[in-house]
Amino acid sequence: MKKRFLSILMAAALVVSMTGCAGGAGTAKETEKAAGNTTQAVSENGAAGEKAGDGKRVCIVYSGNLGDKSYNDSCNEGAKKAAADFGVEIKNLEGTTAEEWESNFLSACEEGYDLVICSSSNFEEYMKEHCANYPDVKFAIIDTTVEGDNIVSISFAQNQGSFLAGAAAAMFTQKTEIEGINEDKIIGWVGGMDIPVLHDFYIGYEQGAKYIDPDIKVLQSFAGTWNDPLKGKELTLAQFDQGADIVMNVASGTGPGILEGAKEAGKYAIGVDLNQDNDQPGSILTSMLKRVDTACYLAIQSVVEDSFKGNTTSYLTIKEQGVGLTDFSVMREHLGDKFPEDIVEKVKELEEKVTSGEIVVENYAGFGSNK
Repeated sequence: MKKRFLSILMAAALVVSMTGCAGGAGTAKETEKAAGNTTQAVSENGAAGEKAGDGKRVCIVYSGNLGDKSYNDSCNEGAKKAAADFGVEIKNLEGTTAEEWESNFLSACEEGYDLVICSSSNFEEYMKEHCANYPDVKFAIIDTTVEGDNIVSISFAQNQGSFLAGAAAAMFTQKTEIEGINEDKIIGWVGGMDIPVLHDFYIGYEQGAKYIDPDIKVLQSFAGTWNDPLKGKELTLAQFDQGADIVMNVASGTGPGILEGAKEAGKYAIGVDLNQDNDQPGSILTSMLKRVDTACYLAIQSVVEDSFKGNTTSYLTIKEQGVGLTDFSVMREHLGDKFPEDIVEKVKELEEKVTSGEIVVENYAGFGSNK
């Protein structure tokens, strides 16, 4: 697993700033950037394209829309940093249906990009079917593994990050002295689409919760979409009605509704992918960071520096700072003296035990370094 691409990651991770944690062109929904439909760096003297990536063109296809304040925006942050650092040109293609995803993917394949990044596992089947037909195009996929001489894969130990989130939720739901926390030992989890990677999230969340309290009940719901905040809110409020007082958001563009539901109900939520603690201040205990930005950046860097090596996989764990929790500072400020510091201390202890291997977090089938 830890082949050449991972060694590149370890070096580059030191310089990637921390944020805490898809055809025909006529059907492609292109992201409108500040400078138009593409992003390109401007060097210090004001001229574009005078860096190592001058002339390099990268297309990112998304299974959803930008502006989700979560997974997709994290990926875009990595791309924007790469544009600034290397001078590459970035084009984003967004889509919300399977038809759009495949159309956008094939459009990117045909346009002669130096690198096509598939932002999520929703593109796996299209890559398996089509990538071999474009041997001169380099491909990267985030959040799953696809084999191919012109493909690199980057995935995450989201089960480990969710283990910490589940433990934090289980401890928080015991703090009945805090307004909005009831006597029930029930926590919730709301996902976007019912896909394997989200089951990997859930397994870790449930294991972490039951590590703290074997008797705790964990509610699970899938919205079936990445782009319906109203559905996310509806499912979250339903879980609160069933006794939960804290719900984890794992739903990309559906997620803002989950966070809003927590605020509206006077309950709590856990954010995902990016630091969402300030989206509903005082209602978000913490966020599980998933460094999609790092993955996107590193894929672009490998092409710029001519170190791209196909058929390689990187698996980013807590140890590589690929996943983790935010520092609870927003909730600490909101609760003041009532903030339960023991949760922070316990999370640090569990993080060390997972990193050392003393605690082994279960994987959903097909995920993990032992796959």
